[in-house]
Amino acid sequence: MTTEFVARFDVTAFEPSTIPGISTDDPAGDWVGSIVMRKNYTEGIVGTGILHFVSSGTEQSRGYLAAERISGAIDGVEGEVTVHHGGLNSTDDATAFGYVVPGTGTGPFADWAGSARIVHDDRGPYFVFTLVS
Repeated sequence: MTTEFVARFDVTAFEPSTIPGISTDDPAGDWVGSIVMRKNYTEGIVGTGILHFVSSGTEQSRGYLAAERISGAIDGVEGEVTVHHGGLNSTDDATAFGYVVPGTGTGPFADWAGSARIVHDDRGPYFVFTLVS
């Protein structure tokens, strides 16, 4: 059985981070960067997310990888789950991907497995979760 739903979010904070072995003083070190990002989930899931976000490339062509822990409620029942996602710098990126990390969920997220892809519309970015059971 497959279940699909949308989880909308707003990014609320960006905190610069460092990557061991990459010096921000080295001009060659600007090809990769890292931040800790925080989100508020407002629809589908109500709660927060914290993610470690690494981007690389140039200003014209950039990609990202992220590991995110979502803490929130569905229908008033609280839980957490980990999602890995990534893509290129385009809002219509057909290569964007995301996956629920099986076994990381608690509460209403306990049995989650499947995809978690970020897409964009006129309201901004959001996850489309496609869960399989």
